[in-house]
This record gives sequence, C-alpha cells and structure tokens, in this order.
Amino acid sequence: MKAQKLIPGALALIAGAGFFIATHDFGVRTGGGEAHASAPMPAMPVPVTSVVKKSIPVTLDYSARMESQQNVTLQTKVSGYLLQQVAADGANVKAGDLLYRIDPRDYQAALDQARAQAQRESAALEYARANLDRGSQLAKTGFLAKDSFDLRTSTLNQAEAALAADKAAMRAAEINLEYTEIRAPFSGRIGRNQAAIGTLVSVGGTVLNTLVQLDPIYVTFNPSETDLAAIEEARKAGPVKAEVFISGEGQKSHWGELSFLNNVVDQATGTITARAQIDNHDYSLLPGQYARIRLHLRDDPDALMVPQAALGSGQLGKYLYVVGKDNVVEQRIVSLGAAYQGLVTIEKGVAEGDQVIDGNLQKIGPGMPVKPMPHVID
Repeated sequence: MKAQKLIPGALALIAGAGFFIATHDFGVRTGGGEAHASAPMPAMPVPVTSVVKKSIPVTLDYSARMESQQNVTLQTKVSGYLLQQVAADGANVKAGDLLYRIDPRDYQAALDQARAQAQRESAALEYARANLDRGSQLAKTGFLAKDSFDLRTSTLNQAEAALAADKAAMRAAEINLEYTEIRAPFSGRIGRNQAAIGTLVSVGGTVLNTLVQLDPIYVTFNPSETDLAAIEEARKAGPVKAEVFISGEGQKSHWGELSFLNNVVDQATGTITARAQIDNHDYSLLPGQYARIRLHLRDDPDALMVPQAALGSGQLGKYLYVVGKDNVVEQRIVSLGAAYQGLVTIEKGVAEGDQVIDGNLQKIGPGMPVKPMPHVID
C-alpha cells in the first residue's frame, strides 16, 4: 500500500528532470544528437611593425686595451752624482726637454783637457807644414838631402794624425758632457722618479724614470680568425675606420684607423693580434686602459631590419612571428646579421613589408588569430 503511494511521486520527479534537461543546453543537440561547434578563438591584439630596408654600417666589435707606441726606461750613459731632476714626476714633456742633470764638472774638465791637447797638436802641425815647405825649396836646389826631406814629410803626416786623434777625443768629451743632461727622446709623459738627488748613478745600472708616448696611441685587440677574411676585404677597399669607446665616458668615442694586423694566428686562441691608431692630444688615454673597439667594414644599403624585441629563440634557432593570411600567426626561422640601434638585420626568412609581431610573444603561437596594431620603426 505504501509502495503504491510512492510511484506517482517518482514519476513526477523523472518528468521534471526531463523538462530541465530539455530546456538547458549542455553542448548536445536534442534533435539529431550532433555536438555543437566550438566558439571561435578571439583575436588577440598584438603590436606589429613592417620589415623595412635601411642603410646601416657593417661593424665588428672587440674588447681592447690601450698601448703606447714607445715606452722607454730613462738611464744614464755616464757615471756621476745626480744633480737635479728638472721635470716633475708625471709631467708632460716634449721631445728635447731637459729631464735630469748629472754633475758635469768631471766631464767639463775632460773636455777642456782634450781641447788643450788639440791646440798643441794644431801648433805642431803648423810648424811641420812650414818646415816641409822650406824643405821643398831646398830639395829643389840640392841643399837638402832626400832623407831629410822625407823626415819632414813624415813629421807633417804624424802631426796631422795626432791632431785628428785629439779632435776625436775632444768630440768624445763633448758627447760625454752632453750625456750629463738627460733629455726626452720623444714627447710624452714621465712617470715616478726612481733615483734621489745625490745618488751616484752608473752606466746601465741606475734607472731614473720611464717615459711613454701618449699621442698618438695604439688600441690593441684580437679578432678571431673567422673575422679575418672580412677585415682583409675591407682593407682592400681603403682605410678601415675604428671607433673606440672607453669605460666611464658614456657614448663619447675616439676615431682612428686600423693600422696593423699580425702575420700569424695564435694556435692556442684562434685569434690574431691587431691594433688601431687614434689621436690622444689631451693625453686622456693611458696605456693599459681597457676599451671597446668597433671596426667599420662597409655600409649595407639594403639591410632588412626588424626590432630585436621581435626575435624569439627555439630548438631550431631564432624565429619571428609574422602576421599571415587572414591575420593568422606564422612562425619564420630566420638568419641574423648585424645589430644596429636596437634593430637587427634579417638575412633570410622574411621579406620587405612583412608584418612582424614585436610584443606579447609569450601569449601567441603559430596558427593563432591576432588583431594587428601597427607602429613604425624609427
């Protein structure tokens, strides 16, 4: 009896559930039983820019170090007491400037003695010449024996030789006296003094100071052997310009030219020693400083450029996302060239005018619909 009362209620509940299913869409068609089509994916707004042709310089960049053209140790060629340091430590000097002076008195005395000896020999030579002239007249008349005439000739020759030797000794004494003044062999900057005033300096045994040439100055760097062919090709076309940047100077640069490539590649590193020469009139650059050098090889008038921010990287290499037909994303594997002012050259993979996506790269992929929002490369 109780079961008969529950049957009408259960039927009513089943009927109500059927009505609910029929009036609510769960993605299934009630008529034919076919699935509803998925809603289309919304197009994501993305910034795009056109691939453009620009004229850019083709360059190679390297780490470098400053190097002086000449660097000498100042030493004395004569012995004596150091009398005076004329140029202060760290002074900028010109070629021929007096730097140090050694006590010259001993060498002045030697020069005076050599001069006196030369004067004596000069007087003896004058007498020998006059005596020979008289002997020549006497020999012609027969009043002077042949042996006596030959003796007078020999005496004249000996006097001439003695005077020549004295003049050489006098010149040597003058040179030694000049060596008591140490002068700059070229323009540059001297370093720290290494011999106190009053020091007894000796030939080749005492270092007084160092002198380095600062203008012009070398910038030495080491290109890889793979870059050597491009550099040599640029040299054939004319002088290779070099732009040098110094740490701490911001965007300020110094210009010069490539002046040297070594004649052998280092087998251990696969690099070659090269250097450029730049002006350094204000002596602001010093040997040993680190720098960055950029060689300008040539200009490329038809470089295809895209923003570096548009590049992606995958297992197959660098790629770009390009807006294709019907605004669908295409992935293009590309070959890169030189970078320039935030842009990068694309050597293979895109054409001029292609719309490249340069934003929201992490949110898109090949085959996705997008809404391009163009902007222009500066």
